Amino acid sequence: MAADRVLAIVQAGGAGGRMDVLTRERAKPALPFVGVYQLLDFPLSNLAHSGVTDVWLSVQFQGGTLEEQVANGRPWDLDRNTGGLRLLMPQEGTGSLDEDGFAKGNADELFRIRDQVQAFDPDVLLVMSADHVYRFDYRDAIATHREHGAECTVVTSEVPIEQASNHATVEHDEDGRVTAFDYKPEEPTTGTVATEIFVYDPAVLVEELGRLHQELSGDSPAGDTGLEDFGDHLLPRLVERGKVVAHPMPGYWRDLGQPHLYLKAHEEFLTEDQDVVGVRGWDILTRQPQRQPARVLASATVADSMVSPGCRVAGEVVRSVLGPGVVVEEGAVVADSVVFRDSVVRRGAQVHCSIVDSGCEIAAGARVGDPDAPATEDPDAVTIVGRHSVVGEGVVLAAGSRLEPGTTA
Repeated sequence: MAADRVLAIVQAGGAGGRMDVLTRERAKPALPFVGVYQLLDFPLSNLAHSGVTDVWLSVQFQGGTLEEQVANGRPWDLDRNTGGLRLLMPQEGTGSLDEDGFAKGNADELFRIRDQVQAFDPDVLLVMSADHVYRFDYRDAIATHREHGAECTVVTSEVPIEQASNHATVEHDEDGRVTAFDYKPEEPTTGTVATEIFVYDPAVLVEELGRLHQELSGDSPAGDTGLEDFGDHLLPRLVERGKVVAHPMPGYWRDLGQPHLYLKAHEEFLTEDQDVVGVRGWDILTRQPQRQPARVLASATVADSMVSPGCRVAGEVVRSVLGPGVVVEEGAVVADSVVFRDSVVRRGAQVHCSIVDSGCEIAAGARVGDPDAPATEDPDAVTIVGRHSVVGEGVVLAAGSRLEPGTTA
């Protein structure tokens, strides 16, 4: 039997407003993770190891921040003459107002490229978001999809029920057939959530997108299909059809779409690989410039931390991640924080419970964040310094402060 012709669409998302100043000038999937990776590396690496070689990366915001990173797909063996990686950018002048320009949700985005999907004519359409961290063989979900003759297969994970309201919740029967789908419910009844990885029957998907567009567009302004995100109309409609099944993802999965969740995930990787990174035969592939080895000097104290290539550490680093090229001078303290590449923490400065973007300077004696802030529990408690910013000598940024990119405090 011939193998399925699989097309994967990686949805790189919109402006990523929940990440605040970190995504003012970059696409959210370009955010670094544990120093040496970007979020986009995870779905692309999983696709490479799953043998999927036709990959479309759909970029709706700050696409230029991803172009250099993906390098035409080279790190994932996707720079090829046939198939490989294709970047999909918003276009003008190619159709009606409902088809041109920027999408207003991930279901709307699929509607706008439906003709291209039909022209490709895949047997299976694999759609995923680009801002989650996990290790997964997509072939397992495709096998479940085929076994059940499903129109849509939803890959699920388990989260504490008090966190489920941030996601789409999924209920299913003993055979895996999805019986209820609730998008970001105020009072969730289950901790089973959609990981935003879907396997679709392409013909059914295109048919339902068209039908929903006809029903919804009349009540929407010009240029808005009314389709919004997958959980608003598309998945509930497919569940009504009765051929949606759930496929549980084993192991670690995290949505890093909010500052406190981003910090929390880094904390979880400080002393454990979580069976995601460092797995033999399933490397997380990336494109990173070559750096000199990190230096940890005699005056330094480093504990439960990750120090990337090119760093120079003479101060104290505790429960933190330092990106490539970060400098922590003698007498400086970085604790419970993530510092992006090429930032400098000067002598006597302190950084606590914070995210410091790339190319920043925390001047001598400055104080960023609060060591008592509940930064992994409350998004408003995380202090964030936007990239290429300066926190001046002796300046104090209280817990929860935001410094816009390119500014001086």
